[in-house]
Amino acid sequence: MYTTIELFAGAGGLALGVEKAGFETIGLIEFNRDACDTLKKNRPQWNVICDDIANISVLDLEEYFHIKSGELDLLSGGAPCQAFSYAGKRLGLEDARGTLFYHYAIFLEKLQPKMFLFENVRGLLTHDKGKTYRTMLDIFENAGYDIQKDVLNAWDYGVAQKRERLITVGIRKDLRDKIKFSFPKAHEYKPVLKDVLQNVPKSLGVVYGENKRKLFELVPPGGYWRDIDPVLAKEYMKSCWDMEGGRTGILRKLSYDEPSLTVLTSPSQKQTERCHPAEARPFTVRENARCQSFPDEWEFCGNVMSQYKQVGNAVPVNLAYEVAKSIHSALEQEK
Repeated sequence: MYTTIELFAGAGGLALGVEKAGFETIGLIEFNRDACDTLKKNRPQWNVICDDIANISVLDLEEYFHIKSGELDLLSGGAPCQAFSYAGKRLGLEDARGTLFYHYAIFLEKLQPKMFLFENVRGLLTHDKGKTYRTMLDIFENAGYDIQKDVLNAWDYGVAQKRERLITVGIRKDLRDKIKFSFPKAHEYKPVLKDVLQNVPKSLGVVYGENKRKLFELVPPGGYWRDIDPVLAKEYMKSCWDMEGGRTGILRKLSYDEPSLTVLTSPSQKQTERCHPAEARPFTVRENARCQSFPDEWEFCGNVMSQYKQVGNAVPVNLAYEVAKSIHSALEQEK
């Protein structure tokens, strides 16, 4: 079985998909205590290191997981990407020093896995006019990897949610003639909310205040602020009323016949509402988890807001599975 270590593991969406694709997860690193508790509760057999990645050396990993440089099959994860203070100056790893990506790059350079998977938001492509991502690619290539990249929408891969992720896959250069990777093809059927919001287990969830709840009762499924009395809408929107643009996220009620918009880390934010299609309330934690394609038996730890955050930050399980399955197929070519 192919081995994998994941950095910045969160609540396990990426790790679950990778596991489902046939990998053995030999280690995960995560800083958030509740997310660590989630991982340990659901997969006691996983080696979870709950610590700041800056405190962990590659030597620690080699000793803890009994693995040497070049032996690991897959390094995965998605570092939160702060701005690079020297982006564009082509200083190699120095460009990324002080950022969380720096630690991902160090582990990649020292562990030298056969392949790596790095996922992030689509906006990384254009951050600092593309310089930030270009610097990352330079670092990946200097570490010894050939790179393939694409923006994938989770909705194309069995997830009832519109969520785009920038997926970067690397193959160690000494294996370039043995391993050929292709991104997964989109599914023919794209699920919508009516496919995933049936018989959802009871779970924690927040409610709207009385005034907001009454307003949402006036909004039709698939509608937003333009679909109610403009006097009421203006009173609710206040200064947002005079802003330019469609402001389609305000008082937005989803429809059973469409996918969810991107699941967020907070259940109720004025300009990015995701009201339940049939009830005047936000989705529960478990409903958001369905939209992220987590299995119902995957339990989240911590208080309700922590659980919302863990679910919202996760990689959709089904998207992770499809990408990891393609990586698994690529690795099999080496045999």
